[in-house]
Amino acid sequence: MPPTADKLGRPIHDLRISVTDRCNFRCPYCMPAELYGENYQFLPKSELLSFEEIERLAHLFVDLGVEKLRITGGEPLLRHELPRLIERLAAIPGLRDLALTTNGYLLEKQAAALRDAGLERITVSLDSLDEEIFKRMNGRTFGPQRVLAGIEAANRAGMRPIKINCVVQRGVNDHTLVDLARSFRGTGHIVRFIEFMDVGTLNGWDLAQVVPAAEIVERIGAELPIDPVDPNYRGEVANRYRYRDGSGEIGIIASVSAPFCGDCTRARLTIEGKLVTCLFAADGTDLRTPLRSGASDVELRDLIESIWSRRTDRYSEQRAELTQSGDPSTRKAKIEMYQIGG
Repeated sequence: MPPTADKLGRPIHDLRISVTDRCNFRCPYCMPAELYGENYQFLPKSELLSFEEIERLAHLFVDLGVEKLRITGGEPLLRHELPRLIERLAAIPGLRDLALTTNGYLLEKQAAALRDAGLERITVSLDSLDEEIFKRMNGRTFGPQRVLAGIEAANRAGMRPIKINCVVQRGVNDHTLVDLARSFRGTGHIVRFIEFMDVGTLNGWDLAQVVPAAEIVERIGAELPIDPVDPNYRGEVANRYRYRDGSGEIGIIASVSAPFCGDCTRARLTIEGKLVTCLFAADGTDLRTPLRSGASDVELRDLIESIWSRRTDRYSEQRAELTQSGDPSTRKAKIEMYQIGG
């Protein structure tokens, strides 16, 4: 049976599952420390989906056409007994790919257990190798050493190729991009440079801080010659570039300068069980209440299918007119990044 498609003909193919709203970093573009201080009240455990509930919903999404699951947060490695969830999800018939995104700080000690449980791929956020810039961008006093140790542990565990995500902000870390690319060139890992996006409403997003994809390509290509290559599949978020000397590749995620809404196949499940159909959505549809009120699998499946089949989201394509308007009323409310995990 073909996967469920939305109003614009986009099939449901990927599901990103947030397993916690907590994080040990306070990155200014996601959870700025001045707003998420030590006394900030995160959701109580009773409001989070249990592993059993996540597994049940994941089964239904796979039935509808999802082939890829990605575990996110917050910082997912803070979720207690996470390998137990990975093991449950890895056993779902029809699932082709199981991945996780992490800031990598706790990865060194958990990589082997995650791989043994069935985790196939991992993406690590690393915005700079420069000690002071990295500290500034993670909002703590953490240097990059533990993240690098986590990447090496994941590599030893066999989760290759590892993807390394770098959010690029002009005037913050953009002058360190070439160093980051050069450091991982030839390792088999793939660095992906992400345009600074207006996810949520609290990260102080400013279009002037966006370094467009074309400029990123030009800067890196000037020192490390690269050529574009075809995507691996429809809906791949990163534009791929291969080093001319054959020493690997990088990716550029250009949600701001070159939106890819037309090929977006990603659904998101929030920590409290809301189905969100766009990274920039204002809200989602509650699945937890019917799940805990005794809804059957058929009823839940029909609900998920009806939500996706009505989907018309294309926020990134509409962003230009919303951003250029001087009227604050055109700025829409959006779910915060830590609640849906990017």
